[in-house]
Amino acid sequence: MAKVYALGVGPGDPELLTRKAERILREASVICAPSANPTDSSYALSIVEEFIDRSRQEIIVQTFPMKKEQKELEPFWENAADEAAELVRQGRDVAFITIGDPFLYSTFLYIYRLLLDRYPDVQVEVVPGITSINAAAIAAGVPLAAASERVAIIPAIFEGEDLRRVLLDFDTIVLMKVNRVFHKVYALLQELGLEKKGVFIRRVGSAEEEVVFDLETLLGKKLDYLSLLIVKK
Repeated sequence: MAKVYALGVGPGDPELLTRKAERILREASVICAPSANPTDSSYALSIVEEFIDRSRQEIIVQTFPMKKEQKELEPFWENAADEAAELVRQGRDVAFITIGDPFLYSTFLYIYRLLLDRYPDVQVEVVPGITSINAAAIAAGVPLAAASERVAIIPAIFEGEDLRRVLLDFDTIVLMKVNRVFHKVYALLQELGLEKKGVFIRRVGSAEEEVVFDLETLLGKKLDYLSLLIVKK
């Protein structure tokens, strides 16, 4: 029976793809790839391009705009879920690819919910992927945790007192989506005496990978969306 596969394709290096994800990618009839803009290419698709045969596989790039209000995104998620379900009912396996892991800050989570609610007859199989968090920690040489150390993974939009509590209460803090609020985060790190304890990593696993320990040099710069900040106390 055909099904929907959610494949985590890792942070950027094709060699970090799991063997299972590669097998499914090569076998699937349809590959669905997310993009933030109809005119932009899909980063997830660029990672796995070498495993795809465009002569026999259909590639569908689905648009999910970068919007803060989730209600504005619901039509895009619904269209993606409807399209995948229809293809499966035609007997075609659909591989939905996503950078990192499908169950961690992934667009697929919203599609997954819709598939479960609207199409209980459609089988969904999720294949884990290596996250940017794991890859970034290794690229920076910063172990995430040992022994009884505690790790927090949060979007950096948690500002003010919420972020302050996390920085005080945990041993290692991973801040996702830090690009737009970096200056505020850095100011708080300075206040807490932690500005030398952080490392910024962008596009880990790709040819554009960058690891920055001197956080002050990033102030005033336009930072990449595909980046994160690790604070190791």
